[in-house]
Order: sequence, then C-alpha cells, then structure tokens
Amino acid sequence: MNVLVLNAGSATLKFQVVRTDHDAIAADTDVKLARGQIERIGGEAVITVRSHDGVSSRHTAPLRDMSAAVEWLVEWATSGAANTSLTSRAELHAVGHRVVHGGERFSSSVRITPGVAIGIEEMIELAPLHNPHNLAGIRAAQRALGEGVPQVAVFDTAFHQTLAEHAYLYAIPYPLYRRHKVRRYGFHGTSHRSVAYRWRRISGLPKSDVRVITLHLGNGCSACAIVGGESVDTSMGFTPLEGLVMGTRSGDIDPAVLDFIASKEGLSLPQVEALLNSQSGLLGVSGLTNDMRDLLAEAREHNDRRATLAIEMFCYRARKYIGAYLAAMGGADAVLFAGGIGENSPEIRARICDGLQWAGLHVDTSANAALHHGREGKFSTTESTLQAWVVPTDEELLIARDAYRTVSRG
Repeated sequence: MNVLVLNAGSATLKFQVVRTDHDAIAADTDVKLARGQIERIGGEAVITVRSHDGVSSRHTAPLRDMSAAVEWLVEWATSGAANTSLTSRAELHAVGHRVVHGGERFSSSVRITPGVAIGIEEMIELAPLHNPHNLAGIRAAQRALGEGVPQVAVFDTAFHQTLAEHAYLYAIPYPLYRRHKVRRYGFHGTSHRSVAYRWRRISGLPKSDVRVITLHLGNGCSACAIVGGESVDTSMGFTPLEGLVMGTRSGDIDPAVLDFIASKEGLSLPQVEALLNSQSGLLGVSGLTNDMRDLLAEAREHNDRRATLAIEMFCYRARKYIGAYLAAMGGADAVLFAGGIGENSPEIRARICDGLQWAGLHVDTSANAALHHGREGKFSTTESTLQAWVVPTDEELLIARDAYRTVSRG
C-alpha cells in the first residue's frame, strides 16, 4: 500500500510517501518513496523535496492555501520528476494525517468519517493552534484524491490515553474535569510511541517488558514514562505548554505568575499565555535565540551568561523529570533520546545524564560523541544498569503503518 503522510501546519505542510504492508512492517522493510516540506503557504511557497534515490531539490510555486499545496504535492508525487515509481493518483491508496488533539474520544488511530471530522473539529477548543490546520489538510487531501481514498487520523494525544486517573487529573475541583475535561492529555505521543516501538526491536523485548523513559527534545520538548509499552505519565499537560523547558515555551510554572505578570505588565491573560508560549523558554532566558546550536556556540565562544543559564535550565529540568519518572515507575531499563536536540547534540545529552550516576547511568563519552545526524546507538557504558540510547523518532513511518493497519481492518 502506498500511503501519503501529511502533517499540516498554519503555513507549512510536511509530507512523506511510504510503501508499506504487513510483511514490510514485520521486517522493517517499508520504503520511503519521497519526503519533504512546503513552507510559506499563502504566497510564493518554498518547496523542499527528496526522492527515494536521495536526490533533493527546491522549488517555488504560488500556493494560495492548503488545498493548492496538497494539489501540487499529489501532482509532483505521481509524476516522473518525483522518481517514486507512481504514475497516477490511483496509486496513492490511503492518506495518514497527524492530528494533534483527539481528547478523550480518540484513543487510537481511526479512519476519517464525517463523524470523526466533527470530533476533530470539537477539539479545536482544546487545540486552537493545531487542529484547524490538521482539518484543513484532511479536507485538502479529500479534494485532491476524492472521497474514495481512505483517510486516517493519527492523534498525538492517543498514546497517553492509558494514563491512570491519578496521573492525568489535576488537583482542582473535580466538577471542572467532569464539565470541561480539564486534565492532562499529553502530546508528542506519536513520537514517544515510535521510539518505544523501536526500542522493542532493538532490545528484543515483548511489549509487556518495555520499561523506558523517552525524551523528545526539539523546539517542543516532552518526557514520557512507558511501562509495559504504554504511557503511564508524560510531561506535557492540558496543553503543550507544561513540562520541560522548550525553545519558546516556559514549561512548568506557578499558575499565580500569570495574574501577577498581567497586572504588572498591563497584559490580558491571553497575552500572558502567548508570552509563555512564544517568548519564553530558551529564547526568553537567553534573550538571543531558541536554537540550541546557537546557544551552545555562544556559551563556548563568548561565555555568554544567559545562554549558559538557558542551557543549564533546559538540562536540569529534563534530568529532574527523569528522576521523578524513575521514582514513579520503580526504575527503568533505559533513557531514550529523540528529536532534533536529542538526536544531534551529544553535549546536551551528556549534561542531562550528568548527575544520574546514582541511578546507574554512566556516559561513554566517545560513543556519545559519535551519535548525530540520525545515527542510532547506545552511549552508556557497559557497566551501566540504566542504559542511555539515541533512538531517532520516525513519526511519519508510524503514521503510514497506522494508516495501513486501519484501512486493512476495514
């Protein structure tokens, strides 16, 4: 089955075309026929594509909206220029969509029906920055490929629907949960699930024996405690704002700070929330950038105090969550690093792990330094009782596989 995977944002569209089936999933022989992203949708869009043979190219095209972007993509993917071996739209058998919020209604990936689309729309109140754009991607794919091509929604929140009540509830009046569903939902679930599944293949363990802590570290960051292959706790909460220090998000904060800042700075609560989401985190502390690579360079070359502080806060918060999850889980077998920072920054991995010797984690410096640019591997020493690994996330592949399984089940 050839699956088009779409991750639609406000002005961006990330995509992959994946060939998969039951045998390919079992043997990890799925084929990524093409991948890329379309940026600046709404004007002269910038399109970066990479075909199966590894050849990359850049294009520009006037794409007024998401429908135009998906139409361009489908035309390109089924033309000779893409080198996908696809010659017609009929050879795209299904579409898998990343959808950020499924609430309590969606605990697994589902085929998109009119009722499912309404359910995704109802979640806009909980994810106003994401679900509307995910819906736009779904509607654009339906227009481009027709109603007969099955569409599948894969929810970021679904993986965390296994949290126990004591883990997902906040200690606020219980009727607020009953009336408004105020609770921890967690995000990055597709990434955490992808990494945990890959760990099963690496370790040879059955799902029931998987006991790991996964760290998705990029511009957005989250930690997840996984026992028996299922999420038992995660750092993001009602929104993606809670938890770790991120590129522009504050992570954990005393809620009383919101009203205090609002009164002192003359801001509305929505303005304070925007400040915590887009002007805080690494950017807010350093005053320079939300790019960890630039911060590390500033700290090394100029000994910039605030850059150094932002890095230390980032690593300290991650290390603190690891410690908390080790306590909550009664120990773990491994800490798995994924995401742009987690996969490509040996220095940040080492700083996070420094201080976890008490838990049995000791870093092999040379092994750690060798892991970057998508390389998978272990970087803890042989005597470590708590292992540390880089396990690159592959959310698009998981979405493609979910789409195949969902459609095959009918």
